[in-house]
Amino acid sequence: MSFERLGLVAPLVRAVAEAGYREPTPIQLAAIGPALAGRDIVGCAQTGTGKTAAFALPVLQRLDASAENDPKIRALVLSPTRELAAQIGECFGTYGKHLDLWHTVIFGGVAEGPQIRALREGIDILVATPGRLLDLMRRGFVDLRGVEVLVLDEADHMLDMGFLPDVKRIVAALPARRQNLLFSATMPSEIRGLAETLLRDPVNVGVEVVSKPVDQVEQRLYFVDRANKPNLLLDLLRERGVERSLVFSRTKHGANRVVQFLDKSGVRSAAIHGNKSQNARTRALDAFKRGELTVLVATDIAARGIDIDGVSHVINFDLPNIPETYVHRIGRTARAGASGIAWSMCDGDEREFLADIERLIGRRLERVDEHRFPASHAASAPAANARPGGGSSRPAPGGGAPRQRRGGGRNGGGGARRGR
Repeated sequence: MSFERLGLVAPLVRAVAEAGYREPTPIQLAAIGPALAGRDIVGCAQTGTGKTAAFALPVLQRLDASAENDPKIRALVLSPTRELAAQIGECFGTYGKHLDLWHTVIFGGVAEGPQIRALREGIDILVATPGRLLDLMRRGFVDLRGVEVLVLDEADHMLDMGFLPDVKRIVAALPARRQNLLFSATMPSEIRGLAETLLRDPVNVGVEVVSKPVDQVEQRLYFVDRANKPNLLLDLLRERGVERSLVFSRTKHGANRVVQFLDKSGVRSAAIHGNKSQNARTRALDAFKRGELTVLVATDIAARGIDIDGVSHVINFDLPNIPETYVHRIGRTARAGASGIAWSMCDGDEREFLADIERLIGRRLERVDEHRFPASHAASAPAANARPGGGSSRPAPGGGAPRQRRGGGRNGGGGARRGR
């Protein structure tokens, strides 16, 4: 199946081809057709499966078909994190570069002036995090009365970060008649309840069950005492074939400590987490993408939405206390059909988390007993009978990014839209 056969117009087909896409992913196959038909969508697919294109392409096609000379906000995309919002904005620019539509991204942590100027000049698509959007709405800088399409991306992470009350306040300001597209990596009961209140007769599309890790990811486990984790990490990073590594820490302070240790050991690295300024986070991500840094240390919240090709290794410095998070983490490698490697460290206090992970994925992670820092206790015994199902013992943008125009039509001082 080609993108053209999904019913996309020629400028979008050309843009995705230029971006290197050859054929739609399963979530795109399932969602694009109904979305183009105007249906509400509930999409469930894990990280790295192409969810952004699954909603961005239909949104762009709908808005382009009825674009006017003076833009107003007709599509609103809500994202839980700054990084994800920025990447969604980049995708709208990439896919819509042959259309005459305007978009901008707003989130907190940076100066609001450029965002306000973009809003005043006029945009068709707004990508936003809830907090900054609500602030600008209260002060009269955002008019959502013309919104035709609402997209909630990573809805489960909205829940994790406590944004659902903000989302409901934003939705109350939207027109009652609109198309709603909700995408999430998991579907907890709270998100299903939100979908029931917001969506009308939605089409449910779900691919890549969250409990199933990417097939191309080689997974290994190292038992180690907590005090020796930094030393083991350094050994792992120096192994042959380790080119670009994403290291996960459970806490912000832990991420900072890992970076400090690596820097002292001569390994160029940077941390991204909620305590870092947006400019610092953007600089770290850009340096990692360019290959100037070989190691990026992240917390789960900051890493949600990171879309970087060529991550050779994901290393769980700390095992996550929510097993689904493990699947999301290792999905950062082996993207777009490539192979990847995921290494995890487990100390004595994390055995319970390991048991939950292995129950969820239905397999026992391959143990690596031969390394320089083996655990001092008998940790290499099986953590749990790995079987599908079973219970779990886990605890119950200011970006200032200027508006972006793609395509030719309104140059500088105005003018008519292309082809209008």
